[in-house]
This record gives sequence, C-alpha cells and structure tokens, in this order.
Amino acid sequence: MKIVAAYLLVVLGGNPNPSADDIRSILESVGAEAEDKRINHFLAEVKGKDITEVIAAGREKFASVPSGGSVAAIGVAAPSSGGAGGAPAAKEPKKEEKVEEKEESVEVKLPVFPSRKFSFPT
Repeated sequence: MKIVAAYLLVVLGGNPNPSADDIRSILESVGAEAEDKRINHFLAEVKGKDITEVIAAGREKFASVPSGGSVAAIGVAAPSSGGAGGAPAAKEPKKEEKVEEKEESVEVKLPVFPSRKFSFPT
C-alpha cells in the first residue's frame, strides 16, 4: 500500500508517469523501506493505464469483498436437513427503539465568578 500511496502522491503532484526513482524518493523521505522488486512490479502492472481507470477497477473489486454480515450469508447457504418444506423463512431483525436519556446537571457557583452559574453533567 505504501508504494501505491507514493505513486498516487507523484501523480497528484503533476507527473502522470512516475518512475521507480520518484516513488523511492517519496518512500525514503518518510523513512519507509523502498523495495525495488515491488516498485518495479507495481509499475509494470500500471504501465500505460490511466490512474482513474485503475482506481475504478479497484473499487469494483472491493465491492465484491464480503465485509461483515456473514451470519446471514451462512444461514442462507446452509442446506435444510430433512422435511420437504425447505428452509424456514428468515425473521426480520428487531428494530431497536431509541430511548433518550435526560442528562442531569449540577449547578455550581464558582468563587471566581460569583454572579454566574455553571452546569456540569452528572
């Protein structure tokens, strides 16, 4: 990711075709290790491609990556055992009711400001 970040910084700086030296100089300026093998591999992968298209393709790939909510997917994917009725209908999740708690406050007169009252939550 650090190589990608350095590449994007160079592109944002106005250089549409960064070299390995450009990326290496950014990484070294922040004390990060610059691995030539990885930098060259990355540059070979993005060579001749428009950065906006590369980002768009990456977003599409990330959209297909599962992130949480796997419990429902497991319940749907599990085969039903026995009976010809099939899988039972999924229950709707319970809606949580918001209960607003009223904060209590304590009024205090400070000797520095005797004419003002200050409220502090308890």
